Amino acid sequence: MNTQNLTNDMEFNRFGWIAIILLVVGCLGGLTVGMGAIENTIALVAVVIPTMITLSLLLAVSPMKWVMTSTAIAISVDVILLTYYIIS
Repeated sequence: MNTQNLTNDMEFNRFGWIAIILLVVGCLGGLTVGMGAIENTIALVAVVIPTMITLSLLLAVSPMKWVMTSTAIAISVDVILLTYYIIS
């Protein structure tokens, strides 16, 4: 399956993807803040900015290609920081 078909399928199923993205990005961002990012301003900013960009793109009905890119960045930052806070 090439990326053009995947993008078209994601645009067709936009509302299902929005529900999944809201759940994953919102909960993972909140969990990361709760596990320790609230104590460090730089970590808090690193979590909040990608999360809010993703949610803003969803609200603005941006192309799914943009939404998925920002979602991947937000999830990556959250997982890295969450791993750091769990280990330390």
